[in-house]
Amino acid sequence: MTTPRWFSQPYPPEGASAAEGIRNQLGRPELDLLTILVRESAQNSWDAQLDGSVRPVEYRIDLRTVGPAHAPAWRELLLDGVPMANNQLPLRESLRRGSVQLLAVSDRGTRGLSGPTRADDALGDERDFVSFVRNIGEPRDTALGGGTYGFGKGIFYLLSRAGSVLLHTRCRTPDGGFETRLIGCALWRSYIADGPDGERRYTGRHWWGDNSGEVIEPLVGAAADAVARRLGLEPFADDETGTTVIVIDPILERDEEKLSPPEAADYLADTIAWHLWPKMIAPQNGLPAMCFTVRCDGVYVPVPDPRERRPLDLFVAAYEQMAGQDGRSLDCHRPKRHLGRLGLVKRVMPRLEPTQASRMVGIDTLVHHVCLMRPAELVVTYHAGPKPPSENQGYAGVFRSDAEMDGYYAQAEPPTHDAWNPHSLEYPGSTFVRTTFTRINEAVEGLLALGGTARAGTAKVALGAASSLFSGLAGGTWGIGGATAYAKPGSAATSLRRVTDEDEPAEYAATWDEAPPAKASRDGLLSAPTTQLSDADPPASSPMDGHGVKPTKPNGVRRLRPRVQYLGEPYYEDRADITVLVQDFRLPVFIRQRVRVDLAVTLPGTGGRETDPPLGADMPTLIGWEDSQGLVHPEDACEIEGGDGIWRALVRPAPDTMTEIGIKVEAVRPT
Repeated sequence: MTTPRWFSQPYPPEGASAAEGIRNQLGRPELDLLTILVRESAQNSWDAQLDGSVRPVEYRIDLRTVGPAHAPAWRELLLDGVPMANNQLPLRESLRRGSVQLLAVSDRGTRGLSGPTRADDALGDERDFVSFVRNIGEPRDTALGGGTYGFGKGIFYLLSRAGSVLLHTRCRTPDGGFETRLIGCALWRSYIADGPDGERRYTGRHWWGDNSGEVIEPLVGAAADAVARRLGLEPFADDETGTTVIVIDPILERDEEKLSPPEAADYLADTIAWHLWPKMIAPQNGLPAMCFTVRCDGVYVPVPDPRERRPLDLFVAAYEQMAGQDGRSLDCHRPKRHLGRLGLVKRVMPRLEPTQASRMVGIDTLVHHVCLMRPAELVVTYHAGPKPPSENQGYAGVFRSDAEMDGYYAQAEPPTHDAWNPHSLEYPGSTFVRTTFTRINEAVEGLLALGGTARAGTAKVALGAASSLFSGLAGGTWGIGGATAYAKPGSAATSLRRVTDEDEPAEYAATWDEAPPAKASRDGLLSAPTTQLSDADPPASSPMDGHGVKPTKPNGVRRLRPRVQYLGEPYYEDRADITVLVQDFRLPVFIRQRVRVDLAVTLPGTGGRETDPPLGADMPTLIGWEDSQGLVHPEDACEIEGGDGIWRALVRPAPDTMTEIGIKVEAVRPT
């Protein structure tokens, strides 16, 4: 039988990737290593599901200590050929401790690490083995899969104090049979060491297996089964395929807090629920997409049921709404694309009892979050929205991007797949992702009735009006009652005066009129509410005809009063190399008018506005007025013929602020 041993890769003349570069590809994530392990390994398992299988993918995490019957085999087999110096590879130190600790991540109902075992032979589509063992940064080969460039496998090495793992896999062969494969891999750091021909540089990458050929090959078939039995690895059934990744000497920590194996198992079980719950909920009369198991030294640790665990049950309800008839479609208007579907659920609920896993995703005693996911239905992140007005109220949402847009959202994710960053994309992808947050913001605001201002077209009714309505219910008193003030919210008050010969013609009176200002946050996220604006009905005290013309007064003079009709809410667009805030509007009165813009910065929730910036601070600025043909007029005051044409105010917003756009209009006196 072939005796496995280690091989350390020297730098070839043409160069190679250093181990440090591969280990650093995950960057500096905010999530802890155990959470990243759950997310990345489950994502790999889901992407490896068997084609056409109706059975759930089985996913399991085992924490265990190597027993005395198998510990000698681990030291005998895995120390052969390992570098002597601890700074070259600390595996020797890990295996010579009193006990050997392991963390095994297994999947079944997957295709295993199939395909050629040499990178130069992997010419076809089937190359799972070389993608995991040999190559770095290959593009994903699974349509709508959760992964992108395979960097997630680095978490296994980061989680090992020895930087070492064993891969035990079973896959189909081209002739339809089954093959077991066993190989070891290690990533630590590059180094210089003495060799037969003097000092030589090494990449810090190591492989353990059959070294009888040009490269280290995995043990296969009977040889792999025999060594696996000596090491005490769980065997595969006759017709079973899948993979087990065994992390040697795992780092069991959470936020730099050391955990015992039972504590780590509890944390892993809760983490599975928070990050993988979409795969746990079974459709009606069906099976879940994945089944999850956690064990610690052979003892099962229960994984919470998301339908029974608060507040995950709220996210489940939002998911079911999103997937059903009540789900809402989110769209981008320019460019016009369907972004995905959203479900939102609000409930009265007591304060939550947070867990370490819920705190890791940013959910403490109150849930006010939207779960973001791609078509693979793996949790990307929980996006925090505005807090509800009451501590006894909460809401949860689920947004799933459309399959045709999956590429944009995948490119917006960092290597850990735990965020969508629009700034990392070029146009139009940046617009699609940014608009997604804007549309979610609008939906959440509608759910909570946020904004704090009266909708256009409503009247400000004084409290005295109520006394007029109810005065008949009270006897023995007399009075004139309360007066009711009807006015268009945000309109400039205009006094009605008698026109004399010295006045300019009333039909072209230069009185400013403005609609309520529109607000939008600079980043377009949920933290800043956006006010829905529409055309306001004429005030009840001054009715107009269809062209905005006031009826004839006693002196026979008619008066045309210009007005602004906002078309929807402000939105962001990428123009050349800048992002602009756009407000669509129309001037429905058929006369020539002059428009100006009134820009300010407001603080969310305060209603205050700033028109004079602090020293050194930026203010939003007008770029110009865009007509229906796309021509931009850069002047501050632009003359426009009223009618049905749509115009756009283009504004450069100030960074990290909420921008308020008010449009003023006056009639232009004919010459």
